[in-house]
Amino acid sequence: MELLNYIQANWVEWLFAGGFALLGYGFRQLRKQQQEESARNAALREGVEALLRDRIIQSYNHYQDKGYCPIYAKESLKRMYDAYHSLGGNDVATKLKNELLEMPTELEE
Repeated sequence: MELLNYIQANWVEWLFAGGFALLGYGFRQLRKQQQEESARNAALREGVEALLRDRIIQSYNHYQDKGYCPIYAKESLKRMYDAYHSLGGNDVATKLKNELLEMPTELEE
């Protein structure tokens, strides 16, 4: 009988305690998920930046060998560089981009 009286008198406190425990657990799980997602996003950002840098270098080498850079290639290069720069890249690719944009658009005869 004493146990039933105790449960009747304190059920609200136990309900709130259980609710807060569940909220704490849920918050920890969300925080863990957010940290994992953040790490994945950082890896993706670095990977895309590296791929864009590689493509800028490849374009530079390709069109340097040709001696000219067509308009469509310059436009593509500008877009790649803008994305690369917005991801934080800003090294040798800037110099290569500028050199490609200064090249003639057609082969000089």
